[in-house]
Amino acid sequence: MTTSPADGVRTARPSRREALTSRRFVLHYLQMLAAMLVGMALLMPVSMLVGAGAGVELQTLLMATSMSVGMAALMVWHRSPVSSIVEMCLAMYLSFAVLLPAHWLGVLSGEAVIGLGHVVMLPMMAAVMLRRREQYLDDH
Repeated sequence: MTTSPADGVRTARPSRREALTSRRFVLHYLQMLAAMLVGMALLMPVSMLVGAGAGVELQTLLMATSMSVGMAALMVWHRSPVSSIVEMCLAMYLSFAVLLPAHWLGVLSGEAVIGLGHVVMLPMMAAVMLRRREQYLDDH
């Protein structure tokens, strides 16, 4: 149960299924993906300069940073709590970080880490959003 700050009425917390099938929730998810792409596009020249010839660790760090900047900007615009922004940014970095040990062991190439990191990021973002689903079902 949650309490609405406006009227103090207790309401049932939306289920994960309700969130995932909500147009508003899906729209927030798609907006975040678009913001990440914008962040990557705007910061790509800097990333290419800094990361030229660097290992996959630095490349993924720069990529996650670029995406996080775009996404965090959108979340600030939506007036999301700082804790939500931090969690979502951590999801960006962790999506790559969980794959690096496989790279270090020679199981994954650098290109595979980058590609799979983007794939892992999608459910990681959804998981963070589902954790705070009331926020993403709100009208901001």
